[in-house]
Amino acid sequence: MIAIQDFKLSGTALPKDAIGMLDEIAEHFTEHSDVLRTGNHVLLKSDIGTADIRAEGDRLLIELNSPSDEALQLVRTMLAEHLFYFAGDDPFELNWSELPPPASPSNLYEMTVVSAEDVTPRMRRVKFSCADISPFMRDDMHVRLLVPPKGRPPVWPGIREDGRLAWPKGEDKIVVRIYTIRAVDVERRELWIDFLQHPAPGVHTPGADFARDAQPGQTVALIGPGGGDMPKASRILLVGDESALPAIARIAAEAEPGTRLQAIIEVEDEAEQQVLTTRGTLDVQWLHRANYPTGSTGMLADEAINAIAPLEADTFIWVACEKKDVRTIKGVLKTRNHDRKLKYVAWYWERGVAARD
Repeated sequence: MIAIQDFKLSGTALPKDAIGMLDEIAEHFTEHSDVLRTGNHVLLKSDIGTADIRAEGDRLLIELNSPSDEALQLVRTMLAEHLFYFAGDDPFELNWSELPPPASPSNLYEMTVVSAEDVTPRMRRVKFSCADISPFMRDDMHVRLLVPPKGRPPVWPGIREDGRLAWPKGEDKIVVRIYTIRAVDVERRELWIDFLQHPAPGVHTPGADFARDAQPGQTVALIGPGGGDMPKASRILLVGDESALPAIARIAAEAEPGTRLQAIIEVEDEAEQQVLTTRGTLDVQWLHRANYPTGSTGMLADEAINAIAPLEADTFIWVACEKKDVRTIKGVLKTRNHDRKLKYVAWYWERGVAARD
């Protein structure tokens, strides 16, 4: 019998607060992988490998293990991107036992715009074609969209020595935003992404601007897919606002026959409601912000908590919305001791904070 080779890599991180960063790692990755926390030690497990992270003094010691070199590089980049994000403006250093290969990430795919159309007054759908659509047929739903500057040939990112993506700068700087794959059309080799159009004047919305102006034949790239796995259960509660509506619609559309789905969706008004199809049964409650009292917040979280109270323990609870609402709902689920494997609770945006590249 031929032994399966493990591909391994070690690293050392020097954050401002080692235990504080370990806490962030354990909290964040709960929604993206299996997390085992024991004191000053966190073990992350996913389909493409494991990350063993231990706090010792002022540093984090990291051991990565994957079934292939390609998967190992993806785990390294994923972890490096998150650690620097957690560090924010604080001093942070990350070193590896081996340098990354000098190439673009293996999960970067060039795409061509096929068409663009309005789904509702504030939601626009762009369809992309790809030479190989198979990587996007998995349950992972999230991708990073890379839009090069108009009038210039695209320059895609490489890998930095610390494992992060090395983004092009200056005239080659590209727009980078995270989106949900709305649907995959295997026969046409197409992938759809829905973009929320923000009506507020003066708001910086490069992703929405791209969707508004997208032209057939335009070249972009996607990195991924990753995260946001499709929930598998006979009963599913879906909670979200417009930012989560593409994911909710896809989950409903791909649910197995016989699945009982309940959805609570917050949108601006009736014009933003969409027809959701499913092979199961679906009960949708639409919340309209236009009808809220002036200055009201937390209405979606309140409705979600009311809906969670009578649910049976084997119900999958899927939540994606504003950060404060998500934390409120997380607290309720923690008190309820809801099975970690039967929930996905993630914030897609933060009130008053613009999205970062």
